[in-house]
Amino acid sequence: MALLASTSKLASGARPVAASRRTAVRVQATSRVDRYSKNDIIVSPSILSADFAKLGDEVRAIDQAGCEWVHIDVMDGRFVPNITIGPLIVEALRPVTDKVLDCHLMIVEPELRVADFAKAGADIISVHAEQSSTIHLHRVVNQVRTRAAAAARALARAQSQSQTQSGYRIKDLGVKAGVVLNPGTPLSTIEYVLDQVDLVLIMSVNPGFGGQSFIESQVAKIRELKKLCLEKGVNPWIEVDGGVTPANAWKVIDAGANALVAGSAVFKAPSYRDAINGIKASKKPVAAAVA
Repeated sequence: MALLASTSKLASGARPVAASRRTAVRVQATSRVDRYSKNDIIVSPSILSADFAKLGDEVRAIDQAGCEWVHIDVMDGRFVPNITIGPLIVEALRPVTDKVLDCHLMIVEPELRVADFAKAGADIISVHAEQSSTIHLHRVVNQVRTRAAAAARALARAQSQSQTQSGYRIKDLGVKAGVVLNPGTPLSTIEYVLDQVDLVLIMSVNPGFGGQSFIESQVAKIRELKKLCLEKGVNPWIEVDGGVTPANAWKVIDAGANALVAGSAVFKAPSYRDAINGIKASKKPVAAAVA
């Protein structure tokens, strides 16, 4: 897998062309997430839909096409019926881009892996609220915010001597904590951790596979989540994942979402740049005038 191969990406944001030169990116990590305003719409392309044979090229391509975050779907074959990637891929991608690595853990017992993903270079680590994944949600959310950052700082100290060889150094990552709700999981599940999280991810498909159709009922859930956040005086990122395209992104944006995950809508498009810009600029269709 050519994870660290460089790419020559066209300004139009079309599919990447493989190149032979290796380029190292020096990571200057405080908190990449805080570079972005919650008043804007950001796009987080899901690499689940990317070409894994040239994953490094693909990540550089979406970076240059204008994405703000890179969404990494971690699946263990137990919580969801698929097996994807782990911390080693996150670690390999960290020097490829300085964009936010947005890690979504669809796994059983995420508390056992939080430190691994922090050490690998994750900026956001999101865990599921469902008890079939996370038994003690409040504890794990706070583990992401404290233990993960501490583990990353320890790794940075250990790696400081080998900075020249690696081409980058993981510093204090300021790991952000996210909580995820499946389509059938009610908002009441996360009411008492809303003040502890930096991000809430609403799944608009059932997790496990890319390319699924958007579940319309989740628009109302997003709207209710936005209202609940306002009532509690909190302002997490509201992220949506599943079936989001330039044609329907306006629905979740109007409901209150500001971080949109898109897999097939970006990676299967002729132009990554056009797909990303189309999602950000999505508007409700104007009704045709009745004669």
